[in-house]
Amino acid sequence: MAAAYDSYDYPSYWQGREYEHASEVIALKSFLAKIPKINNLIDIGAGYGRLTPTYLVRSKKITLIDPSARLLQVARRNFKKNKKIRYIHSKAESMEGKVRNKSSDVVIMIRVLHHIEDIDRIFKTVNRILQNNGHFILEFANKSHFKSSLKEVLKGNIMFPLDIFPKDIRSKKSIRLKCLPFINYHPGIIKHKLEDFGFSIVEVRSVSNIRYPFLKRILPQDFILSIEKTVQTLLSKFDFGPSIFVLAKKITL
Repeated sequence: MAAAYDSYDYPSYWQGREYEHASEVIALKSFLAKIPKINNLIDIGAGYGRLTPTYLVRSKKITLIDPSARLLQVARRNFKKNKKIRYIHSKAESMEGKVRNKSSDVVIMIRVLHHIEDIDRIFKTVNRILQNNGHFILEFANKSHFKSSLKEVLKGNIMFPLDIFPKDIRSKKSIRLKCLPFINYHPGIIKHKLEDFGFSIVEVRSVSNIRYPFLKRILPQDFILSIEKTVQTLLSKFDFGPSIFVLAKKITL
C-alpha cells in the first residue's frame, strides 16, 4: 500500500533547512554521547536516512524503518555499501511481528510523532522492542512553543498555555481529504505518557529555537548554530522551541 511520503519529495523539503537539520544533529549527538555502548539501533520513521550518518559509527547494527518504500529506496542507494544496515518497510503502528522483543539498545523516533494519533500504542511498542535499560530518543512537535503561545495570547486566547490537549494543525480541507495527521503535542503530556509506559526521562532539549526566517537571513549560520548549541538545554526548561527532543531510559522492573 502506498504511503503519503511516496508521492512527496521529502529530500527537497530539507533544501534551505540546513539550520533545522544541524540543530537536530546537535541534540542527537549530545544524547548519543550519553549512551556508552550501542549494539543495535532502530530508527523508526528513518525516511531516506537523513540522520543516519549521525549514528552510523556508533552502532554495530542499524535498522531503518519507514512506511515509504520510495524513501527507503533512496536510503538503500545512499548506504548501499554498508552491510550493517537493514531496512523494514512498515508504519510505526504496524511493527508487531517485524521487530523482535528486546532486540535493540536504542530506539530513535524523530519527526514521526506528529503523524501519530495513538501515541500509547507507539510507546508500548518501543518499550517492547527495547532491551532493559535501553534508551529511547524521541522528538515531537511542541504545541506550547514560545511563538505559538505568544500568537494565541495576542489573539485573546489567554488560556492557551494551560491547554494540554493535542492540536491537529491540518487545514479543514486536509482533514476532509483524510491527509496524514499533523498533531502538535503538549510537552507535559508526552513526558507523563513516557513515564506511564515505563520510561524515566534522562534529558530534554529544546531544538530549532532560532527558527525565524528574518534571523536566518541576516545572521551567519555558524553563529546561529553556536547559539543553538548553547541554549538547547536551558530553553528546554521553558518548552521554548518548536521541536522537543527527549532522551528516556527504559526502567527495569
